[in-house]
Amino acid sequence: MSRRASLSPGSARQWARALVGGVRHRLRGRDLALIAAGLTFYAGIAVVPLLVLAFSLTARLTSPERVSDLGERLSDLLPPELGAPDAVARLVDAGVDLNPLQGLLALLPMSLYGEGLRRALLRFSHREEGMTAWRGRLAALPLLLLAPFLLYPLLLAGAAMAGLADSGGAWATVGRVAVGFYAVLAALTLPLAWGFRVVGGGRVRWPALVCGALFTAACLSGFLQGFVLFLSLPLDLGAPFGGLTVVGGVVALGLWLWLLHLVLLACWLLTGSLDELLERRRAAPAGHPGAGRPACSPPG
Repeated sequence: MSRRASLSPGSARQWARALVGGVRHRLRGRDLALIAAGLTFYAGIAVVPLLVLAFSLTARLTSPERVSDLGERLSDLLPPELGAPDAVARLVDAGVDLNPLQGLLALLPMSLYGEGLRRALLRFSHREEGMTAWRGRLAALPLLLLAPFLLYPLLLAGAAMAGLADSGGAWATVGRVAVGFYAVLAALTLPLAWGFRVVGGGRVRWPALVCGALFTAACLSGFLQGFVLFLSLPLDLGAPFGGLTVVGGVVALGLWLWLLHLVLLACWLLTGSLDELLERRRAAPAGHPGAGRPACSPPG
């Protein structure tokens, strides 16, 4: 079968149906929203220590002054309506001023996200294991070594986006969105692959893992672009909570984290379904029409 035939609309529909069917099979008897809520709880504990440690390590890789300057440029880029610039400035200052003892103490809450991710992903398999909490926590710690090498390019991209925002114009806006999207995509791909295969203990082969990590990073990058847009909306978040804006802001952040983890888990399910399809094709006889195609092309 030719390459043109392998990408025909009919085969693409079959591919999509097979992927969705695999996702439905993995969801059978499981509550995706509840699992995402559990993972969001762990993220709520871990996100601030993780960011503070990442800024601290980046400051030691470069210099505190450099990170403070780039952090200020990033703060200028964010909409001021809900206090996002001030929150980022506080995180940068906390990271730059972090001492070794505080860094060690931050490792425990930071590593809880590894536990939550492993527990969440195991819910979609029939595999049982002992010491799940410590397996997930310890597997997440090596990502800290990558943190400065991932965060520093993001800060540079943020400074470039701030420069585009200062220049104004439609093309500058398009460029700002593109730089932000691809910078976050590049920064998330390797941690997601590590999270799926090592932290989460997912037995996913490399072709599906690479495709799944790239697709998930693209989805999350687009989702974060939407979150920045949400921050710019003139909303009274305290209105449903008796005028308590702080409470409304915390609830809104928790809701966005929950939605982010819904996207993450849905992409993980698609990755597992893709892995099963690719393995089924690999095991097909050599004369089967689907044999010999590239990993990310749909079967005929």
